[in-house]
Amino acid sequence: MENYLEINRNSWNAKVETHLKSDFYFVDEFLKGRTSLNSIELELLGDIKDKKILHLQCHFGQDSISLSRLGAQVTGIDLSDRAIAAAEELAQKCGTDTQFICTDLYNLPNVLNEQFDIVFTSYGTIGWLPDLDRWAKVISQFLKPEGKFIMAEFHPVVWMFDDDFEGVKYNYFNEKAIVETYEGTYADQSADIVQEYVMWNHSLAEVIQSLINNGIDIHQFKEYDWSPYPCFRHVEEFEKGKWRISKFGNKIPLVFAVEAQKKSS
Repeated sequence: MENYLEINRNSWNAKVETHLKSDFYFVDEFLKGRTSLNSIELELLGDIKDKKILHLQCHFGQDSISLSRLGAQVTGIDLSDRAIAAAEELAQKCGTDTQFICTDLYNLPNVLNEQFDIVFTSYGTIGWLPDLDRWAKVISQFLKPEGKFIMAEFHPVVWMFDDDFEGVKYNYFNEKAIVETYEGTYADQSADIVQEYVMWNHSLAEVIQSLINNGIDIHQFKEYDWSPYPCFRHVEEFEKGKWRISKFGNKIPLVFAVEAQKKSS
């Protein structure tokens, strides 16, 4: 779809104000020092003090700022101009030097000319991208030789189901663009927002092979039977900060994570 960027930018712009006020994003606690990062990605990131990190599709910057608080030099990018404006304001309030750029991910090589120790992306990002080979090319371009790529993302099995998890509605594979209208938002399902969006489903093979094809070696690949976010319908918290879809229990994966490294030459 030629105009997917405009549709999705409008969709994300419409969410920003609601997200800033939501319990999901706990901005008041965040300002007092609470991290937005989860154990899944923290374990893969390790010690990031003094590392240069590029954070792709950063929304309004909580994870970017959390990385800065751990001592990294962080640049966050996002499609949504309202999200980036909110990110800059949040970083100022938090007293971090986190940098932000408003751009479509595929356009990033036209507006940034640096390389990073780590490229990071997490939770609900790749579904907004039609072409993962182009995505992996961008990652490879911005990684230093032997730089690390860290990714935590919702598992593609989840996106096969309808919103109420009553049946399989969507193809596991990247068959075509999914164009729908959504009421509310994952952070507040009662929010007075009605927004069209365009997404694509990406299989695990598509994710992994696109990285391999662009000179990025997979070092760790993990799957989890829980989500750190209650962003789906019909979830239950079985341990503090860990949610599962009630009817499935631990039977399906909800998240996967990747640690990979760009080849040295």
